[in-house]
Amino acid sequence: MLEAISLSKNYGDYHALKNLNLIVNAGEVYCLLGQNGAGKTTTINLFLGFIEPSEGKILINKQSVSSSDELRRQHLAYIPEVVMLYGNLSAVENLDYFSKLAGFNYSRSHLQSLLAESGLQEAAHNKRLNGFSKGMRQKVGIAIAVAKDAKIILMDEPTSGLDPKATAEFSLLIKKLANEGRSILMATHDIFNAVEIATHIGIMKQGELIHTLKANEISATDLQKLYLQTI
Repeated sequence: MLEAISLSKNYGDYHALKNLNLIVNAGEVYCLLGQNGAGKTTTINLFLGFIEPSEGKILINKQSVSSSDELRRQHLAYIPEVVMLYGNLSAVENLDYFSKLAGFNYSRSHLQSLLAESGLQEAAHNKRLNGFSKGMRQKVGIAIAVAKDAKIILMDEPTSGLDPKATAEFSLLIKKLANEGRSILMATHDIFNAVEIATHIGIMKQGELIHTLKANEISATDLQKLYLQTI
Protein backbone atom coordinates (compact mmCIF):
# COMPACT_ATOMS: atom_id res chain seq x y z
CA MET A 1 0.00 0.00 0.00
CA LEU A 2 2.81 2.44 0.88
CA GLU A 3 6.30 2.51 -0.60
CA ALA A 4 9.37 4.74 -0.68
CA ILE A 5 11.88 4.23 -3.48
CA SER A 6 15.32 5.85 -3.05
CA LEU A 7 13.62 8.67 -1.16
CA SER A 8 15.85 11.55 -0.03
CA LYS A 9 15.39 14.99 1.48
CA ASN A 10 18.16 17.60 1.58
CA TYR A 11 18.27 21.04 3.11
CA GLY A 12 21.32 22.54 1.46
CA ASP A 13 24.25 20.39 2.60
CA TYR A 14 22.21 18.73 5.33
CA HIS A 15 20.80 15.31 4.41
CA ALA A 16 17.66 14.81 6.50
CA LEU A 17 16.83 11.57 4.68
CA LYS A 18 19.15 9.47 2.55
CA ASN A 19 18.03 6.96 -0.05
CA LEU A 20 15.15 5.43 1.89
CA ASN A 21 13.61 2.22 0.57
CA LEU A 22 10.60 1.07 2.57
CA ILE A 23 7.41 -0.91 1.97
CA VAL A 24 4.33 -1.22 4.19
CA ASN A 25 1.86 -3.79 2.90
CA ALA A 26 -1.82 -4.10 3.77
CA GLY A 27 -2.28 -5.44 7.29
CA GLU A 28 1.25 -4.53 8.38
CA VAL A 29 2.42 -2.27 11.21
CA TYR A 30 5.83 -0.77 10.49
CA CYS A 31 7.51 0.98 13.43
CA LEU A 32 10.40 3.37 12.82
CA LEU A 33 12.82 3.73 15.74
CA GLY A 34 15.55 6.31 16.10
CA GLN A 35 16.73 9.32 18.04
CA ASN A 36 15.40 12.81 17.40
CA GLY A 37 16.81 13.92 14.06
CA ALA A 38 17.18 10.37 12.75
CA GLY A 39 14.70 11.03 9.92
CA LYS A 40 11.49 9.47 11.25
CA THR A 41 9.33 12.59 11.15
CA THR A 42 10.88 13.66 7.82
CA THR A 43 9.80 10.30 6.38
CA ILE A 44 6.23 10.76 7.58
CA ASN A 45 6.09 14.36 6.35
CA LEU A 46 7.27 13.25 2.90
CA PHE A 47 4.59 10.57 2.70
CA LEU A 48 1.96 13.11 3.76
CA GLY A 49 3.13 15.65 1.17
CA PHE A 50 3.97 18.26 3.82
CA ILE A 51 7.44 18.55 2.25
CA GLU A 52 8.78 17.72 -1.21
CA PRO A 53 11.43 15.02 -1.73
CA SER A 54 14.79 16.00 -3.14
CA GLU A 55 15.05 12.64 -4.89
CA GLY A 56 13.14 9.40 -5.17
CA LYS A 57 9.50 8.37 -5.43
CA ILE A 58 6.52 7.68 -3.20
CA LEU A 59 3.97 5.06 -4.19
CA ILE A 60 0.49 4.70 -2.74
CA ASN A 61 -1.35 1.57 -3.82
CA LYS A 62 1.43 1.10 -6.42
CA GLN A 63 0.79 4.52 -7.97
CA SER A 64 3.35 7.33 -7.91
CA VAL A 65 2.14 10.47 -6.15
CA SER A 66 2.99 14.15 -6.13
CA SER A 67 2.46 16.56 -3.23
CA SER A 68 -1.02 17.48 -4.43
CA ASP A 69 -2.12 14.03 -5.53
CA GLU A 70 -5.70 12.98 -4.80
CA LEU A 71 -4.41 9.54 -3.77
CA ARG A 72 -3.15 11.01 -0.50
CA ARG A 73 -6.56 12.43 0.35
CA GLN A 74 -8.26 9.17 -0.55
CA HIS A 75 -5.97 6.74 1.26
CA LEU A 76 -4.00 8.50 4.02
CA ALA A 77 -4.85 9.54 7.56
CA TYR A 78 -2.46 11.16 10.01
CA ILE A 79 -2.43 10.93 13.79
CA PRO A 80 0.25 13.26 15.20
CA GLU A 81 1.74 13.18 18.69
CA VAL A 82 -0.89 15.72 19.76
CA VAL A 83 -4.19 15.18 17.93
CA MET A 84 -5.49 18.63 16.96
CA LEU A 85 -9.28 18.66 17.20
CA TYR A 86 -11.87 21.27 18.17
CA GLY A 87 -11.95 21.48 21.97
CA ASN A 88 -15.28 23.30 22.08
CA LEU A 89 -16.99 20.48 20.15
CA SER A 90 -17.93 17.05 21.46
CA ALA A 91 -16.37 13.82 20.22
CA VAL A 92 -19.44 13.12 18.07
CA GLU A 93 -19.40 16.65 16.66
CA ASN A 94 -15.69 16.46 15.80
CA LEU A 95 -16.17 13.10 14.11
CA ASP A 96 -19.20 14.38 12.18
CA TYR A 97 -17.33 17.50 11.02
CA PHE A 98 -14.19 15.72 9.81
CA SER A 99 -16.20 12.91 8.21
CA LYS A 100 -18.17 15.45 6.18
CA LEU A 101 -14.94 17.18 5.13
CA ALA A 102 -13.87 13.82 3.68
CA GLY A 103 -17.20 13.47 1.86
CA PHE A 104 -19.00 11.10 4.24
CA ASN A 105 -22.35 11.82 5.91
CA TYR A 106 -23.05 9.42 8.77
CA SER A 107 -26.03 9.16 11.08
CA ARG A 108 -25.50 10.02 14.75
CA SER A 109 -25.84 6.36 15.73
CA HIS A 110 -23.17 5.38 13.18
CA LEU A 111 -20.83 8.10 14.48
CA GLN A 112 -21.29 6.79 18.01
CA SER A 113 -20.60 3.24 16.89
CA LEU A 114 -17.36 4.39 15.23
CA LEU A 115 -16.29 6.07 18.47
CA ALA A 116 -17.17 2.95 20.46
CA GLU A 117 -15.20 0.74 18.07
CA SER A 118 -12.22 3.05 18.58
CA GLY A 119 -12.39 2.47 22.31
CA LEU A 120 -13.95 5.73 23.49
CA GLN A 121 -16.34 5.12 26.36
CA GLU A 122 -19.97 5.99 25.65
CA ALA A 123 -20.11 8.54 28.49
CA ALA A 124 -17.52 10.66 26.64
CA HIS A 125 -19.21 10.71 23.22
CA ASN A 126 -21.12 13.92 23.86
CA LYS A 127 -18.54 15.68 26.01
CA ARG A 128 -16.35 18.51 24.75
CA LEU A 129 -12.79 17.60 23.91
CA ASN A 130 -11.42 20.36 26.14
CA GLY A 131 -11.39 17.90 29.03
CA PHE A 132 -10.10 14.87 27.10
CA SER A 133 -6.80 13.15 27.87
CA LYS A 134 -4.28 12.50 25.11
CA GLY A 135 -5.40 8.87 24.89
CA MET A 136 -9.04 9.87 24.50
CA ARG A 137 -8.15 12.36 21.77
CA GLN A 138 -6.24 9.63 19.95
CA LYS A 139 -9.31 7.42 19.99
CA VAL A 140 -11.31 10.19 18.32
CA GLY A 141 -8.48 10.58 15.80
CA ILE A 142 -8.59 6.86 15.04
CA ALA A 143 -12.38 7.04 14.64
CA ILE A 144 -11.89 9.85 12.11
CA ALA A 145 -9.36 7.76 10.16
CA VAL A 146 -11.79 4.82 10.06
CA ALA A 147 -14.71 7.09 9.15
CA LYS A 148 -12.88 8.44 6.11
CA ASP A 149 -12.00 4.83 5.17
CA ALA A 150 -8.25 5.50 5.24
CA LYS A 151 -6.28 2.47 4.07
CA ILE A 152 -2.98 3.87 5.36
CA ILE A 153 -2.52 5.49 8.78
CA LEU A 154 0.62 7.43 9.65
CA MET A 155 1.46 8.12 13.29
CA ASP A 156 4.18 10.21 14.94
CA GLU A 157 5.07 9.28 18.55
CA PRO A 158 1.51 8.16 19.37
CA THR A 159 2.38 6.56 22.74
CA SER A 160 4.46 9.47 24.05
CA GLY A 161 3.00 10.64 27.35
CA LEU A 162 0.47 7.81 27.64
CA ASP A 163 0.18 5.87 30.88
CA PRO A 164 0.55 2.05 30.76
CA LYS A 165 -3.20 1.43 30.60
CA ALA A 166 -3.69 3.91 27.75
CA THR A 167 -0.68 2.43 25.92
CA ALA A 168 -2.15 -1.07 26.21
CA GLU A 169 -5.52 0.15 24.89
CA PHE A 170 -3.77 1.92 22.02
CA SER A 171 -1.84 -1.25 21.13
CA LEU A 172 -5.07 -3.24 20.90
CA LEU A 173 -6.56 -0.60 18.60
CA ILE A 174 -3.53 -0.70 16.30
CA LYS A 175 -3.73 -4.49 16.04
CA LYS A 176 -7.44 -4.21 15.25
CA LEU A 177 -6.77 -1.71 12.46
CA ALA A 178 -4.08 -3.95 10.98
CA ASN A 179 -6.40 -6.98 11.15
CA GLU A 180 -8.87 -4.95 9.09
CA GLY A 181 -6.22 -4.75 6.35
CA ARG A 182 -5.00 -1.21 6.98
CA SER A 183 -1.33 -0.28 6.63
CA ILE A 184 0.25 1.56 9.56
CA LEU A 185 3.55 3.43 9.65
CA MET A 186 4.52 4.69 13.08
CA ALA A 187 7.48 6.75 14.29
CA THR A 188 8.20 5.92 17.92
CA HIS A 189 10.79 5.82 20.70
CA ASP A 190 8.95 3.01 22.47
CA ILE A 191 11.04 -0.11 21.80
CA PHE A 192 8.91 -2.47 23.90
CA ASN A 193 5.63 -1.33 22.37
CA ALA A 194 7.15 -1.63 18.89
CA VAL A 195 7.93 -5.32 19.50
CA GLU A 196 4.40 -5.78 20.87
CA ILE A 197 2.45 -4.33 17.94
CA ALA A 198 4.72 -4.21 14.89
CA THR A 199 5.10 -6.68 12.07
CA HIS A 200 8.26 -4.87 10.91
CA ILE A 201 10.71 -2.55 12.67
CA GLY A 202 13.20 -0.14 11.13
CA ILE A 203 16.04 1.55 12.99
CA MET A 204 17.12 4.92 11.60
CA LYS A 205 20.27 6.95 12.21
CA GLN A 206 21.24 10.30 10.71
CA GLY A 207 18.67 10.04 7.93
CA GLU A 208 19.40 6.44 6.96
CA LEU A 209 17.48 3.23 7.53
CA ILE A 210 20.22 1.11 9.11
CA HIS A 211 18.30 -2.04 10.09
CA THR A 212 15.03 -3.61 8.94
CA LEU A 213 13.68 -6.41 11.12
CA LYS A 214 10.68 -8.69 11.45
CA ALA A 215 9.21 -8.08 14.89
CA ASN A 216 8.44 -11.75 15.52
CA GLU A 217 12.11 -12.64 15.03
CA ILE A 218 13.58 -10.43 17.75
CA SER A 219 12.91 -9.95 21.46
CA ALA A 220 12.50 -6.57 23.10
CA THR A 221 15.79 -7.09 24.94
CA ASP A 222 17.72 -7.92 21.76
CA LEU A 223 16.08 -5.03 19.93
CA GLN A 224 17.10 -2.66 22.71
CA LYS A 225 20.71 -3.88 22.46
CA LEU A 226 20.73 -3.47 18.68
CA TYR A 227 19.15 -0.03 18.97
CA LEU A 228 21.73 1.17 21.48
CA GLN A 229 24.56 -0.22 19.35
CA THR A 230 23.17 1.53 16.29
CA ILE A 231 22.63 4.99 17.72
